[in-house]
Amino acid sequence: MMAMSQQLLIAFIVFAIVGLYTPGPNNVMLLASGLNFGLRRTLPHVAGVSFGFAFLVTVVGLGLGAVFAAYPLLQSILKYAGAAYLVYLAIVIARSGQVTASNASSQPLTFWQAALFQWINVKGWVIAIGTITAYAALASYPWNILTMAVLLLVLGLSSSVTWTLFGASLQSLVRSPGTVRIFNWVMAALLLASLYPVLTEG
Repeated sequence: MMAMSQQLLIAFIVFAIVGLYTPGPNNVMLLASGLNFGLRRTLPHVAGVSFGFAFLVTVVGLGLGAVFAAYPLLQSILKYAGAAYLVYLAIVIARSGQVTASNASSQPLTFWQAALFQWINVKGWVIAIGTITAYAALASYPWNILTMAVLLLVLGLSSSVTWTLFGASLQSLVRSPGTVRIFNWVMAALLLASLYPVLTEG
């Protein structure tokens, strides 16, 4: 069994925090739901996002893992393609504007509605592909997939609750254009920094 790469693990955690905490469809919907319904009524939505995304990454990872075992060169190719995706995501994050909580629904999403939404969430697919292709070397297969899925679940729950609370009680912070701009630039810089061990890991 290949030992876990501590350097890649730390880089992956940084990447996951950036990907999960920055504005995107899930977070904007959670913001709106927290604003309109509060944390308690939004908890099924929170759980659906977190478990649904962890499941998506697991399915993608297990499928790609079998392919990587048969074609090791493909993993190297996809690692750099994944890194390119992450650079693109960093640019998008840095250029993101103010987060809004408009278009609120009349009731919060259910667990299954939020979980199924992950399969059509473009940002979620970018993070999932980047996760599997760029950070697969942090441990041997399938432990790498399990480790990443568990970390994404835990960090995802934390992120979802945080954004819901933003909507419920920190509305002024989220709506401040200057704060959002600084936040996005810092997240984009951290995302780019997290690519260093990915590209240098043997």
